[in-house]
Amino acid sequence: MALPHAGSGEPWDVKPLGDALAAARTSALFKAENLEVIRLILPAGHVLAPHSVPGEITLQCLEGELVVEAQGQVRRLKAGQLLYLVGGEPHKVAAVQASSALLTIALLAGSSR
Repeated sequence: MALPHAGSGEPWDVKPLGDALAAARTSALFKAENLEVIRLILPAGHVLAPHSVPGEITLQCLEGELVVEAQGQVRRLKAGQLLYLVGGEPHKVAAVQASSALLTIALLAGSSR
């Protein structure tokens, strides 16, 4: 069964999940030729190892708290905060507590992501 994706012009709910966060899973909300939007779910203590993507990204914490290591800095993101990184910037993301975030990735032409 294919996962539902947002259609052009269709509202999509990204409010905090609250009690449903524990059972939620990361999912792509939509992917277009030049843009991908993902709802990222990270349980408390989960770490995404250092990595990078070719295109620019934003990471908006919707609930919980995240720690992002990038550009030689450690930044804490709490609900309502957004972080921007240029394409190719290595970064690491860790969940201080169970968290959900909206991740946007600018896709480059010919990108295999």
